[in-house]
Amino acid sequence: MSFAALRSPLAAVARRAAATSTVRFGARAYSSQAAAPSGGAGKSLVIAALAAGAGAAGYHFYLENEKSSLPKVVAAVATEKPKEPLDYQKVYNAIAAIIEDENYDDGSYGPVFLRLAWHASGTYDKATKDGGSNFATMRFKPEAGHGANAGLGIARERLNRVKDQFPEISYGDLWTLAGVCAIQELGGPIVNWRAGRVDGEEDQSPPDGRLPDAARPDPQHSRDIFYKMGFNDQEIVALLGAHALGRCHTDRSGFDGPWTASPTVFTNAFYTELLGRKWVERKWAGPKQFEDKESKSLMMLPADMAMVKDKEFRKWVEIYAKDEQKFFGDFAKAAQKLFELGVKFDDNAKVYQFKPTNA
Repeated sequence: MSFAALRSPLAAVARRAAATSTVRFGARAYSSQAAAPSGGAGKSLVIAALAAGAGAAGYHFYLENEKSSLPKVVAAVATEKPKEPLDYQKVYNAIAAIIEDENYDDGSYGPVFLRLAWHASGTYDKATKDGGSNFATMRFKPEAGHGANAGLGIARERLNRVKDQFPEISYGDLWTLAGVCAIQELGGPIVNWRAGRVDGEEDQSPPDGRLPDAARPDPQHSRDIFYKMGFNDQEIVALLGAHALGRCHTDRSGFDGPWTASPTVFTNAFYTELLGRKWVERKWAGPKQFEDKESKSLMMLPADMAMVKDKEFRKWVEIYAKDEQKFFGDFAKAAQKLFELGVKFDDNAKVYQFKPTNA
């Protein structure tokens, strides 16, 4: 056979030999008997030698290439900076920066931020252990469409500006932190807060009807709703003190007007107004609500009036009307409890106390 005829088979054998040389070498090492010589032994030895050389050369190139790459990989890993933990004070500050707006209700988004945090959290049921702020399911149509949540899309959309700045924060953490921020920036107490909520799916949405119905004048309704969350009478009255902030809208709840004369300042005014004014039923085409007889500029809901009709509730209304600091302390504890309902925190989860930007 001519050398010209040998070139093509030689190339093919060399490629195969390069791929299998290690396996064949191992097989020969364990052989107890040398192979018998044959008539084509000379040519076979030449082919094998060339193939082995090609395989060895390829393996040498691979090792050298790996050696040259390894220092670069090690250097890259060594110089890569660990991911910085999220600075929640910066998130808080970013929320505070978008609270004021002269073109919105009374110049502040604070009350609607607090309402969002409240409604996202107040769906918890301690019996079924579902609902609450953990999965932020108000992002989806079922819960967003609940009647009690009308108008809260305004708050969610506004807070998306902060979400864009800090995409790693969950919606549940963002919304409850916005509630804490609103309380503090509008003059209320410092509220402890922890991160750890996760975003869920639509099928984790709570059923409608778990939030209080403001049109219900009976104290038992308030107890039924809040007891399911794990609150007692004192905590119920403390949480309702948040009505010092904001106002009702006919295009959302159907009711109309503010509870206090300073709806963007967190005080104990809800209790002082409830006890200190004469309230009469408003004559209008809307749902039943009450207005102060003197100025007709303030309002109370049927559920609010239940707080002074019930002996146990009224006791706490009177305490908080006389002692704002007592109210602040009790409200801060109840608000933290509310915002954490249904959330499973790590054992070492940090408790944050944020510094107000206007302090």
